[in-house]
This record gives sequence, structure tokens and C-alpha cells, in this order.
Amino acid sequence: MSLTPSRHNAEIIAADDPYLWLEEVEGDRQLAWVREQNAASARELETVPGFAKLRERLLSIFESRERIPDVTKHGAYYYNYWRDGQHSRGLWRRTTLEEYRKAKPAWEIILDLDQLGATEKENWVWKGSDILRPSHDRALIFLSRGGADAAVMREFDLNSARFVSDGFNLPEAKSRAAWRNRDSIYVGTDIGAGSLTRSGYPRVVKEWRRGAAIEAAETAFEGTADDVSVTASVVHDHGLVYEFISRATTFFTSDLFVRRGDEWVKIDKPADARVETFTDQILLRLRSDWTVDDKIYRAGSMLAENFNAYLRGDRQFTVIYKSSERSALASTSATKNYLIVNELDNVRNKIFALKHDNDQWIRSEVTIPPFGSVRMRGVDADDTDDYFMTANDFLTPSSLYLGTVGQERPAKLKNLPAFFTADDLEISQHEATSKDGTKIPYFQVGKKDLALNGKNPTLLYGYGGFAVSQLPFYSASIGAAWLERGGVFVLANIRGGGEFGPTWHYAARQENRQRAYDDRRPISALKEVPTEVCWLAWR
Repeated sequence: MSLTPSRHNAEIIAADDPYLWLEEVEGDRQLAWVREQNAASARELETVPGFAKLRERLLSIFESRERIPDVTKHGAYYYNYWRDGQHSRGLWRRTTLEEYRKAKPAWEIILDLDQLGATEKENWVWKGSDILRPSHDRALIFLSRGGADAAVMREFDLNSARFVSDGFNLPEAKSRAAWRNRDSIYVGTDIGAGSLTRSGYPRVVKEWRRGAAIEAAETAFEGTADDVSVTASVVHDHGLVYEFISRATTFFTSDLFVRRGDEWVKIDKPADARVETFTDQILLRLRSDWTVDDKIYRAGSMLAENFNAYLRGDRQFTVIYKSSERSALASTSATKNYLIVNELDNVRNKIFALKHDNDQWIRSEVTIPPFGSVRMRGVDADDTDDYFMTANDFLTPSSLYLGTVGQERPAKLKNLPAFFTADDLEISQHEATSKDGTKIPYFQVGKKDLALNGKNPTLLYGYGGFAVSQLPFYSASIGAAWLERGGVFVLANIRGGGEFGPTWHYAARQENRQRAYDDRRPISALKEVPTEVCWLAWR
């Protein structure tokens, strides 16, 4: 994806497009047109028999407080951002692990956005935080007006639960910031002409020291106006600190620099490769084939090497993950002694742990529940080998587990109740053949005794973009409004997504974008999709 104008885009814009006027998304005429379309849809839907009863049921689902609060550990506390009917803008809060284990934990409210918005007469929307390490007592908080991309940045004292009036504070902009230490941050923001790229993101990274004006901050790095953005990050990894600057040349390519003393050293890597760290190791996640010393490393693989040795020019890689035609690396996470690797094998999660010991990577399997979608992340890589795991599928509500790598089974901490009846439903996985012969997997959910007679209404969904993998998920609304009423739901894993790694994504980009649309056509024609009408939604 390019965020800069192209000749092709210019030709489209120049064409006689009768809907071009809709581009002004906040114009009075445009919004009036949207309200007219919404009203027409509402009139149509509200005449459907049972609409009022279904609307009431769905509203109760959407307003349910039966949700698992997702937490992230910082120091001794587990932080959560929470929204509900009484807190539409949200609460930033924290608790201890002992409390979090309880069905109804006691939470300490750190920041009430509804209260803050009322006091300041602003429509504040939470945009995230960056907490200072290793003290965990200060945070940079980002708040936007009405959910816009641009946000204000404010320093926050976590001990007193108050903003720091003379701290690191920035006005509304598309800012990027990261703590370097207690009295210094890396920041990119709008400080006048030339400070942003043509895409509107920071072009310049500065090191801003406490007490100084932002205008006096020292320039650490400058990109070009044609870059997408330039961003600094600071990684704390098992007692080591890595300071990076990423110069994103496109959406999927970048130059990466690491600080060594007062110098920024460019890391030798393919432009589309992603860099991670684990203790003293550099991890290179490849998006395209890479040839080093006449050896080819396959796209989708992950390579490991000692970080300092790599900077010196050594290329003695260990391949800690090797992709295949029907498998891909989904994610990684760290505990104190292990690197957790989450793999997609034919769009099903498999998880293993790697321990780096005496230059060897020792693999052990991690037991996971037999669900369709599993996510796992280390709780605190500085302290423990504990991990959080969430699991669900189309018919099974989400459950949260707490486990320890090396122990056999994790303990269930929390789970959601069922919001629809699934006893007579079943999940199956199939394949369709696309126009060019490629096998396209898809999941189907419907009645166990489903008659393949072409008369079952089917909702078909696919995405096929930005390397986003479509995995089984529990949807209370689809279950209550569609599956219980006899509908069939199909989730297609079309190209452009990340289900089978970078090659699956690249296969439907740019001049090959048509493949994403070709991939869904044979699915709706198969007997396993017994549909009279398909509702389609993808990009």
C-alpha cells in the first residue's frame, strides 16, 4: 500500500466520477446523504417480522458486562482499559494478580475519561499509553478529540494518578513518542514546516530532555518527505535496552537503525524484513526470500543471531522458524526463559516454546486447548515464565488461561458465557479451487444435519488485505441473529491475508489484486456452501 499519490490514482480521480463529491466526509451535504441512506435501510429492516425482538436481544448482547478484561502487567500491577454503558469513554484502571483471579476483581481507577472530558469540556478518546521502565511510575498518555488520528500527549504520574503539569506534554498532532529514560524521551511531532512527511506523520525524531522546550530538543534523526513516517522505539529485553529508529519508506518496507553510543547504526536487512529481539539475539522475520552467502532463506522464516555479532558482520544464522506452503508464523512472545512461537498450520494454531541455551535453541511443545483460535503472550519477560492464553472458536466463547511454560496444563482464569444455542451446530473446514488453481481454505458453520439443497441463506465473509489472517472467532451477534435462525456462516481465507505467510499476502497485491476477488467466487458455487443468497463483505 502506498500512502503517496500515484499516476494511477490521479487518473481515477480525474475520471468522471459522479460520487467524487462524497470524499468530503464531514461536509453537510455528504452527511445529509448518509442519513438518507441510513433511514432507507432502517425502514426496510424494521418491517422484517421479529425485528423488534431481535433488536432487543442484540442490544442486550452489546451492552453485556460479561467480558474478559484484558490486562497488561507493568511492575506489580495489571492494567486494563475498560468501557461499558456507564463509562462510554472508558476507565484506565489496575489491579493485582490476586484480585484479577477473582470473578469480580477490585480495581483501582487511574483515569476516568468520562470525568476528564466533562471537566475539560472535551470529547476525549483513549489512544493508548507508554509506561516508563523499569520504575513503572510514569506514563505518556495519548488522547484524541472524538477519535481522530491526531492526539494530545500528556505525562501522567501513576503514583498520584495525576497529570504532570510541567512534564512531557504536546498539543494535538500525529505524534510518536517513547521513553528513553526518566528525564528524556524520543519524540516525533508537528513542530512546523518540514517536520512531517507528505503522509502527515513525523519525519524528524528528536531527543527531548525534561525542562526544555520542544523547539530546543536535539534532532536525533531525519527522514525524507516521501517516507511514510520516522519513529523511535525503546525495547527493554531481559535487562538489555535497545534503542531503535525505523524509517518507513513504504507501508511494508523500512530502514532500521540502532543506537550505539552517540551513533545510529543502520542494520543490514532486507527492506521488508521485521526485526525483533530476544535477550542478546536479533530475530529477523523475513517477508521475502533472502540469499546470504549463497544460501537462500525462505520468506516467512525467522532467523536468529547474536545481536552484536550480527552488527559486526557475522551471518551464522539459526533458523528458529521455517515456513512452508501451508503454514506461517503468526506471532511471537517472550517469557523469562522462553520465546513462545505461535504457528498457523492450515489456519489452525500450534504453539511451541524455544529456550536459548549455550548457543542452542531447544524446542518444547506447549499444550493448548482444542479450539479454533489461540493467542498466547508472556506475562512479564523480566520476572516469570508465566503466560496468558486466550482461546475460542465459532461455537465456544472465549476463555482466558494462566499457565507456565514447562508445566503441562494452564489454569482457566475466566470465561465468557454462551450467548446463543450451539448444540445443533457444527464447524467444518473445506477448500475451493480458485481461477488459477490455487486451493482456498474456508470455514463453515451451520446445522449438523444441513441439507445441501441450495436453500440455506449463507453469509460469506473474507478480507484478503494487509496480511491479516482470518481465524475462527466467537460472535454472539452472528450466533443469535443468524446461526440460531438456520443461517450458514462461511469465513474465507482468501489471498491478500496472512494465513500462509508473506507469499499469500503478496499474491493478491497491486497488479494481482484481482486474485482476492477470484478466490471467493468458487466458494459460493460449491455444494458445501448450500446458498441461495450470499451476503458478501470484504476488501
